[in-house]
Amino acid sequence: MPDTLRVAMIGYGFMGAAHSQGWRVAPRFFDLPVQPAMDVVVGRDASAVAAAAGKWGWRESATDWREVIARDDIDIVDIVTPGDTHADIAIAALEAGKHVLCEKPLANTVAEAEAMADAAATAAARGVRSMVGFTYRRVPAATFARDLVAAGRIGDVRQVRASYRQDWLMDAEAPLTWRMQKDRAGSGALGDIGAHAVDLAEYITGLSLQSVSGVIDTIVTERPLLGEGHGLSGTASTERGQVTVDDVALFSARFTNPDGGFAALGSFEATRFATGRKNALSIEVSGSLGAISFDLERLNELRFYDATVPVTEQGFRTILVTEPDHPYLAPWWPAGHMLGYEHGFSNQVADFVGAIAAGEQPRPSFADGLHVQRVLAAVEQSSLADSAWTSTAG
Repeated sequence: MPDTLRVAMIGYGFMGAAHSQGWRVAPRFFDLPVQPAMDVVVGRDASAVAAAAGKWGWRESATDWREVIARDDIDIVDIVTPGDTHADIAIAALEAGKHVLCEKPLANTVAEAEAMADAAATAAARGVRSMVGFTYRRVPAATFARDLVAAGRIGDVRQVRASYRQDWLMDAEAPLTWRMQKDRAGSGALGDIGAHAVDLAEYITGLSLQSVSGVIDTIVTERPLLGEGHGLSGTASTERGQVTVDDVALFSARFTNPDGGFAALGSFEATRFATGRKNALSIEVSGSLGAISFDLERLNELRFYDATVPVTEQGFRTILVTEPDHPYLAPWWPAGHMLGYEHGFSNQVADFVGAIAAGEQPRPSFADGLHVQRVLAAVEQSSLADSAWTSTAG
């Protein structure tokens, strides 16, 4: 294992900023076994990606991801591009012997995700590691919720309620972007944010979604195109384009235990039209001995209900997840000093680099990402079949 792992990040938008924060900060707070170095960021617009490199701390910029992947001085490829490019970039990087971190959802289709998972399995035999960026697993309160469930503090899981609600598309005149185009994004609210709800529900409970019954819908079917010539200026034009993804997804789910037996029922919601909700990823798990409740809009808190105490003492209580003994907290601030959205990306880098150095498979793996992709596809299929129960199996 070298002293340094040199990183190339492909893409430089919103997620590029978040991932850059992770790569830049993690080595300064975590005692990492090997140091990541921010070598090169890649984008199609030479001037824009050069500006991003300077702003976020990358040593250089480039415009051809294939040339960057072929370089001998790159060890890790971090993919933060739209979903339609994930498969090509990830498979090429793995075949070139680069460790890969890929933003969620893993791909735009099950077939692409299967190809990526196969490439990851082949690469793993050569010691090349890969991971999907379901970053909310690294929010300390969410991780602590998983720990409480695994320790049996809420007993047997009986029901799960998960939702991810945002309102950034409630304005019908908001312009059409790549996130609203199926050929670029794969799906809308279902894949963009619903994927997080699926992964986090399974992560916290230790259960797996076995079948789903759902419906998806597009509330606003066309929107203004951007700028001149469908523009690059960032302003809306008078021309309009078709929205080809869902705005809202609702589905029920059956969970199974690791041995395959039925465990619990779940309900899921993913929407960009929840007026007043900015980034409300919430998970509530009800068990035979208690319950836990997490809301990303209050990400330093976990609500816990203990049904084993006398009835006169029962009620949800709030745990402030900021103690050094809580997951991920020891390298950060003194107790009571809050963490924010960006800290999850540093925690993610620490886990990924640590797994590479230890020669272990990081989680969530590409196989985990493929499973989530199959869940998303099953929800879409169920919606087309009048909400018929649909298996998530491959």
